[in-house]
Amino acid sequence: MTTETVEYIRYRIPEDRSAEFLAAYTRAARLLAASPHCASYELARCEEDFEHFVLRIEWTSTEDHLEGFRKSDLFPDFLAEIRPYVGDIDEMRHYKPTTVRGRGSSEPTLYAWAGGAEAFARLTSVFYDKVVKDDLLGPLFAELPAEHAEHVAVWLGEVFGGPSAYTERLGGHSHMVAMHVGKGIDERQRRRWVNLIQDAADEAGLPTDAEFRSAFCAYVEWGTRLAVYFSGPDATRPAEQPVPQWTWGAAPPYRA
Repeated sequence: MTTETVEYIRYRIPEDRSAEFLAAYTRAARLLAASPHCASYELARCEEDFEHFVLRIEWTSTEDHLEGFRKSDLFPDFLAEIRPYVGDIDEMRHYKPTTVRGRGSSEPTLYAWAGGAEAFARLTSVFYDKVVKDDLLGPLFAELPAEHAEHVAVWLGEVFGGPSAYTERLGGHSHMVAMHVGKGIDERQRRRWVNLIQDAADEAGLPTDAEFRSAFCAYVEWGTRLAVYFSGPDATRPAEQPVPQWTWGAAPPYRA
């Protein structure tokens, strides 16, 4: 599920009504959570002025919110819960996310934790040395450009929270997808790719702690399964989208 629009609803609730307001939204939130059009939601309260609340809802699209959720069987019960507070709304609008996004330094990126550009350069160097010698994967990379390992290192660096160099210099997500079209990658080759890059991560000295390797392996599984799909005859090319940003958590399900 991809988020295409963010709805912000700003409330001004007198403090003597705040407890009932929070209780109502606790009940209403179950209906949001049940909607296939809602990716996430969060109700925040202002620290400086307790009367101010902001509800942030990520929808799959504005149309899905207005035509999907609001015309669904969930909406009447949702509205019944929050109706007493409609008159307390200061703003209710939809916003489109921009490319200005990221995470603060209080939580290190996977890129920084791994060791930055040098770590990913070591990884892809070791990995592709294995690939070209492998009986199953070697034929797929028989005409491997000299710069391929370097480009994949740049891709992985951006995916794991490093500089957006792949987007700026090498064509971004659409270019990476195009590299797989028509390759006809099968499951045996995908599984070998997964195994070899994990071996390469060990040899290249990437961190071995459970949290990092869990996130690393999750991306490898996700990315290689998409590679199989995009390399097949029935693939639908996705709309233009940014390079995925992998974090310590999980990614939402992919939809073309």
